[in-house]
Amino acid sequence: MNETSAPTLAPEVADLLRTAQQYRQRLQGDLHEQVVEAIYTEAERIVSRAVSSPAAPARPTFDRTLDRIVTSRLWGFPIMFALFAVMFWITISGANVPSGLLAELLVERGHPWLRELTLAWGWPDWLRGLTIDGVYLATAWVVSVMLPPMAIFFPMFTLLEDFGYLPRVAFNLDALFRKAGAHGKQAMSLMMGFGCNAAGVVSTRIIDSPRERLLAILTNNFSLCNGRWPTQFLMATLFVGALVPAPWSSLAAAAAVTGVAALGVALTFLVSWALTRTVLKGQPSAFSLELPPYRPPRLWQTLYTSLLDRTLFVLWRAVVFAVPAGALIWLSANVHVGGDSIAAHLVRTLDPVALWLGLNGVILLAYVLAIPANEIVIPTVLMLTVLVTGTPEAGAGAGVMFEIEDDNVLKQLLLQGGWTALTGINLMLFSLLHNPCSTTLYTIYKETGSLRWTMWAALLPLGLGIVVCFLVARLWQLFA
Repeated sequence: MNETSAPTLAPEVADLLRTAQQYRQRLQGDLHEQVVEAIYTEAERIVSRAVSSPAAPARPTFDRTLDRIVTSRLWGFPIMFALFAVMFWITISGANVPSGLLAELLVERGHPWLRELTLAWGWPDWLRGLTIDGVYLATAWVVSVMLPPMAIFFPMFTLLEDFGYLPRVAFNLDALFRKAGAHGKQAMSLMMGFGCNAAGVVSTRIIDSPRERLLAILTNNFSLCNGRWPTQFLMATLFVGALVPAPWSSLAAAAAVTGVAALGVALTFLVSWALTRTVLKGQPSAFSLELPPYRPPRLWQTLYTSLLDRTLFVLWRAVVFAVPAGALIWLSANVHVGGDSIAAHLVRTLDPVALWLGLNGVILLAYVLAIPANEIVIPTVLMLTVLVTGTPEAGAGAGVMFEIEDDNVLKQLLLQGGWTALTGINLMLFSLLHNPCSTTLYTIYKETGSLRWTMWAALLPLGLGIVVCFLVARLWQLFA
């Protein structure tokens, strides 16, 4: 409340608020911190008078010993980075096998089997294409790519939460978030966003302040979710690795992906700092966190919570949005106007703007069509590339999403579509900086109840992505 609202209040209330504002301006430092510090000081004074302590110093407990290590200025951040790096490595490496098995079951075997079955039933071509090549194929890819990483990452994240380590992460990062005008608990929603941005948005419920919770929601998209990691690794392998000698290609690719993820974290702090000084002005609330004791993780409860309450909940929302997306992708590629598909017309229309950004029309259209799930961006890109270039691909029918296992064949197809190293690098940046998927946008709307803030969450990263890609393209042309 401020003085501009005083005339609408009773004179006594207005006078009281004015006096409080005057006294507050005389205080130095953070008022919330001073109040919390005073409360704990008084509590400590009462305890010291009411409780007697043994003369001999108490033996250090396990909790205090471990806290001295994981929250220390020397070891706190290295341990935190190493722990989450191991989690991401386990998630990415461990998800390869089950993702491959699901893709083989649902896509490589399930898709041809369903086509033969509907052919035997006498379905017309358009119905078989719309339902099997469109709806089913998009949904199968979302499930096969999205389910294994979430089923691995969320249980590990929940185990750390159950063990009591995540509050220590928030404690370590509180100073950085406070400098950006945000809340230390945003660290936990940021980390959750690396598994899924929709789950990261839901996890912001732990932040009590509505302003700071909204801030965490608006910036969660800067965490690379599991659906965007395949695009990052593929582009880094095909294009960034090719810029250096062969012995260093894998290292360069890994460094590029790490750099993009680090850029997302840096933008979280930068955008938070900018928002808290513009549309979300306010003072950071006090972060009085009583660190809970460490406790043995409850494995079965953790599996139930992470798999049912998080993994299946988010996956179901993604599947719901993937169904109409699959139909739309198939229709755009198979409905012809003037002798050419709607998708080909749209690609040519978007090409001038996309090339100006160091991308191409195929990429922009793929992100429009694949908004329900980032997992189907690459299959959509390949389908559109084949449509535009007219390059036949073994095993891929016209207007059908597909993937290529051989990196050399895949790169050759993209090069025939006019791709360059700049295209691959800017796709990595645009994969980080574009509007959230429809599942995340719907979750943001449900959590905020505001169409305005949902639009902010969609347009803010997209605007940054356009600016960053444009600048990189100009610099590339200048120095290349």
